Amino acid sequence: MAENGNGNGKGYDGTYTAQQFIDAIPGTGGIMTAIAKRVGCAWNTAKKYCYKYPTVTKVLEDEREGTLDLAETIFLDNLKLTRQLQVETQAPVDTGDVRWYLATVGKDRGYVPRSEHSGPEGGPIETRITEVIVEIPRAVDDL
Repeated sequence: MAENGNGNGKGYDGTYTAQQFIDAIPGTGGIMTAIAKRVGCAWNTAKKYCYKYPTVTKVLEDEREGTLDLAETIFLDNLKLTRQLQVETQAPVDTGDVRWYLATVGKDRGYVPRSEHSGPEGGPIETRITEVIVEIPRAVDDL
């Protein structure tokens, strides 16, 4: 049986090996359902193996980081194409992606979602402070 990462040559539950999961992870994007399907096990079994053995965890993390890099690349490509289209057509474009990017990556520059709160018709919000005093009866022994 292939080495599984724990040094004893057996799988987490004796059925699978870490190597089976290491071999299954590339190309899945780190999606647990895809990994489980490739190995032929349940989702929760795949999750146990992926986090039980450091060798499998490392491969999973690398796969997820690669997927994140891919998503960032696609986002950046779409952003550039959107800007090119805007320049060529002089037409407004959807700025949802830009707002999301600025609110997440640009938050250190002050691009954070803000909510303004006001009362009716933009006026002040009426607040009232009410003080409630509750007297707790003392026990006879405390007298």
